Amino acid sequence: MLPDTGRIKLSHSSQARSSHARLSLTVSDERLLEDYRQGDKAGFEQLVHRYQRELYHFLVRFLGNRASAEDVFQETFLQVHQSAEAFDTQRRFRPWLFTIAANKARDLIRSQARRPANPLQASISAHDEEGGEFIDLMESLNEAPGAALEKHELQQLVHNTIGTMPQNLREILLLSYFHQFPYKQIGDILDIPLGTVKSRLHAAVAHFADRWRASNQRRNAS
Repeated sequence: MLPDTGRIKLSHSSQARSSHARLSLTVSDERLLEDYRQGDKAGFEQLVHRYQRELYHFLVRFLGNRASAEDVFQETFLQVHQSAEAFDTQRRFRPWLFTIAANKARDLIRSQARRPANPLQASISAHDEEGGEFIDLMESLNEAPGAALEKHELQQLVHNTIGTMPQNLREILLLSYFHQFPYKQIGDILDIPLGTVKSRLHAAVAHFADRWRASNQRRNAS
C-alpha cells in the first residue's frame, strides 16, 4: 500500500518477496524512484519490497522492538514518498534510505527519553582462539531458517547484546557488519567524518569483544 493511502503492508511471505525481486532485479533503485516520480506507483511498491527485509531487520536490531521497527519503517517510506521529488537521482538511493531510517529511529529513541543502553554483554576477540572472530558472529545471524539450536541461541545472544549497546556504537556496528556499507557511506548516513567512522567502529567492536568474553566466562562458571 502506498503512503498516501495508508500503512504499507509488510509481507512475511518469501514467495511474495521473490516475485517482486524477479520483477525489478535488473532495474536500479534510482530508476524505480524516478519512475515513481513520473507517476508509476509500481516503482514505489518495488522499492518497498526490495528493502522490506533488510531495512526492517536493521530497525529491529537498532530499536530492539518489532512494533517500533514497523512504525519507523512506515515513517521512513512515508518520508521517501514526501521527499521523492527532491532526491538527486545521481546519488545512491540505499544510503539515502538508511539515512532517513537511522534519523527516524534516533528521533523515536529521544522521544521515549530512553537513556543510552549499557555496554555489550557479548563479544568476540580475534586473539581469543575459543571465541572466534567478530565477523563470524555477525555472519551467524544470517543463517538460513532451520539452523541448529546452537545457532539460534547464538543469534539470540548476539541480538540481545547489540540491543544493549549505546546507540552510537550500535548503529555503526549494524551499518558496517550487518548491512556492509562502506566507510564513506556510513559517514554520510551518520553525518560524521571518515576518521570518526573508523575510530567509532573500532570502539564498537572492542566494546562487544570485552562483553562477549565476560559473558562466556559467566556461562562457563555456572
